[in-house]
Amino acid sequence: MNDRAVVDLLLAAGPMTRTQIGVRTGLSKVTASQVLGRLEARGMVESVGAQTGGRGPNAALYAIVPSIGHAAGVEVGPDRITVAVADISGAVHGRATVAGASEDLAAGVDRALHAALRDAGVRDGELRSVVIGTPGVVDPTTAAVDLAVDVPAWRRGLPQALRERLQCPVAVENDVNLAALAEQAHGRATEATDFVLLWVGRGLGLGVVLGGRLHRGASGGAGEVGYLPVPGAPLPASVTDPHAAGFQSLVGAEAVRALAAAHRLECASASAAVAAAVAADHPLLDVLGERLAIGVAAICAVLDPGLVVLSGDIGRAGGAALAGRIERAVPRIAPVHPTVTTTGVPGNAVLTGALEVATRTARDAVFDDTM
Repeated sequence: MNDRAVVDLLLAAGPMTRTQIGVRTGLSKVTASQVLGRLEARGMVESVGAQTGGRGPNAALYAIVPSIGHAAGVEVGPDRITVAVADISGAVHGRATVAGASEDLAAGVDRALHAALRDAGVRDGELRSVVIGTPGVVDPTTAAVDLAVDVPAWRRGLPQALRERLQCPVAVENDVNLAALAEQAHGRATEATDFVLLWVGRGLGLGVVLGGRLHRGASGGAGEVGYLPVPGAPLPASVTDPHAAGFQSLVGAEAVRALAAAHRLECASASAAVAAAVAADHPLLDVLGERLAIGVAAICAVLDPGLVVLSGDIGRAGGAALAGRIERAVPRIAPVHPTVTTTGVPGNAVLTGALEVATRTARDAVFDDTM
């Protein structure tokens, strides 16, 4: 326990002296020295210099050896597969993007992963964990992916095929769930115990964190709010076609494009139309804000989170202007008063979340293997 406490501290806070480690962990100076000796012998910790400027001899600084293990985060999207490879400190060393695989998804992931490993200068056997984010319902027990409408190459048994092909532990998670975990680690929700992340883009999804933990539901279907029955939208005739009914039909990309056309905002994409509406303070924002508030109010009436984070390309494009409209409208519909804000995670939130989970797993594996 002492060894792991020191490892976690050095990963979180960076290089420290023996004395600083003792103060932060509550260990005596003798015990801290013993722990550092064990970790050095296992190749996990090394001296990286000395602290200067104090009284007496300069004290040695100790840090984690980041190259002792690597992890990969993967985003499987409709059109491309994106990979990032990091060491156990979380520092990214390699990236790659390849065209999406229409037939053999395992081969596509393998190709993208090996391209990222080459970019990072990491050998195949040095990977300790891979986490893949994908649209669809991911069974939390079997990792089987269902209803991945945008990625039809997913097949039953594919997660196991990926493990065999990559010769590495592989986990599969819903993409919006990973975006929520990225928000919890690096974005607006770092101080939130209960929050939801509403992904508004081509598809619609919800990441739910309760009591600080991701809530997936019994079958992995928690957060599939595109199917949510809401006023003004027809009920889905089939779960395989969510775009034509439910909450998705009011606020998904197709609906936003139609709304923009009705308001004479001709743009190349739904997110571009929302960005143009923000720049011009266009009435489109009022309509979209009211539509989104219907679903957010339904979600908050059940879960009552203190924070709602907007993400996805449409959510990002709407920014504070759209978030403010939703925040003001929700209390008129339901007896809740959530704070609504836009994501604080820059870049690819799904990939960031995948890499966050993969890195944590890799740290556990490295620690266990060196015991």
